[in-house]
Amino acid sequence: MKQIRLGIIGVGNIGTGHVENILAGLCPEVAITAAADRRESRRAWIREHLPDAMVFSEGEDLIASGQCEAVMICVPHYQHPALAISAMRHGLHTLVEKPAGVYTLQVREMNEEADRHPQLAFALMYNQRTNCVYRKLKEMIDGGEIGALKRVSWLITDWYRTQNYYDSGAWRATWAGEGGGVLLNQCPHQLDLLQWLCGLPVRVRAFCHEGKWHDIEVEDDVTAYLEFENGATGVFVTTTGDAPGTNRLEITGTRGRVVCEKNKLIFTRLETDEREWCASCKEGFKKPASVTLEVETDGKNPQHPGVINAFAGRILRGEPLTADGREGLRGLMLSNAMHLSSWLEKPVELPFDERLFRDMLMERCRTSRHKEASDVTFDTRGSY
Repeated sequence: MKQIRLGIIGVGNIGTGHVENILAGLCPEVAITAAADRRESRRAWIREHLPDAMVFSEGEDLIASGQCEAVMICVPHYQHPALAISAMRHGLHTLVEKPAGVYTLQVREMNEEADRHPQLAFALMYNQRTNCVYRKLKEMIDGGEIGALKRVSWLITDWYRTQNYYDSGAWRATWAGEGGGVLLNQCPHQLDLLQWLCGLPVRVRAFCHEGKWHDIEVEDDVTAYLEFENGATGVFVTTTGDAPGTNRLEITGTRGRVVCEKNKLIFTRLETDEREWCASCKEGFKKPASVTLEVETDGKNPQHPGVINAFAGRILRGEPLTADGREGLRGLMLSNAMHLSSWLEKPVELPFDERLFRDMLMERCRTSRHKEASDVTFDTRGSY
């Protein structure tokens, strides 16, 4: 079996998980031939667990080494676009961890570079797209089963994090190091799924509470109102401060309502389109008849290994990616718009002023707190 020679840049929390999945045989078409991390403790871990791999302290040195044909970038967010651009210029297939970057202008540069190298696979680690319930939900929406979108509500408050988590890295939960909080670290998954399923809204009004539940300078509690082009509306609520928390997505269309919760899809299907019923029904209170059922899925949810396997499949056989890297821009547009709306204290229309967002972010970076570096690596299994 041919294997892709992969280099991993960043072997911290999530990078370690990827290495362990590959070593466990979950990605049989991938062999790790190089790895890089700036921490000596992680380089020692690499040498212990990957004795045949070349070890580097800098990602740029790994990229230039010739030891691999593809790279996976698992470093702090600001570095994603620059390393991806460098990798593609060296002719390397590139898989980037979420988010694509911190602000859209830098991600546009990354996407433009990808367009210059159409022969290279360029992917983003949107592992939630592999979940059978979201895949089936997209199939239902695209197939017209739910009808025209009327309302979407996502309460995603089970991203609980302790103060110890935020204290574990000098870059975490700072504007200069991470570029944001729950919207940029945990919720890129849901923001991607939201736009993947429903499309991007045209208007956002968000309230981002910074350091509400933790001693941090970025947002850890967000409530946002969304308006879509067809008049549909939505609410997106998230935090890292609630326990036990909830993950409940409800999408209502003119043909019914789907609730996605606890790995189940519950569809209440209307026998008549609500818009037709509203116009034709001769009774004042009568709702259209409906039936409620649990939607059957294929049960598959390969998560991170699924994204990596699709990446290898694209390189080896031209197979579809789970998410093309260029698609990372769309979820980030939603995240940036929420931040900008909160900072300006008013609604923001998409597309928004991307230079204004960058300038306001950089101003926050200039006064960002300095944190002492620590040497902590968490086990991320089950955290996504």
